[in-house]
Amino acid sequence: MEDSDLTPHVLVDCTKEGVVVPKTYIQQGKIVLNISTNAASDLVIDNQSISFKARFNNKSQEVYVPINAVLSIYAGENGEGMFFENEEDSQAEQDPNKPNLTLLD
Repeated sequence: MEDSDLTPHVLVDCTKEGVVVPKTYIQQGKIVLNISTNAASDLVIDNQSISFKARFNNKSQEVYVPINAVLSIYAGENGEGMFFENEEDSQAEQDPNKPNLTLLD
């Protein structure tokens, strides 16, 4: 996104276990975080989490977001991006009488 001069944002479900974000910025159980290089320092994104340091109200704070808490990543300028379905939620919505099968290669 930054290569295209867009600002990456992540929408986080703050009700998930392990989320560490400034509580005062949480709205309706969610928070939007700017993860651009201008806003986040020491940014690490891996298969387990997103972590970085950022300033909130002129105070540096550590942010930690488990990957299962990320609802979407999108460009702040146009809203385009990727929206993720939570595996736990999708399994709960499945018909309990329907078999739960997994395709193996």
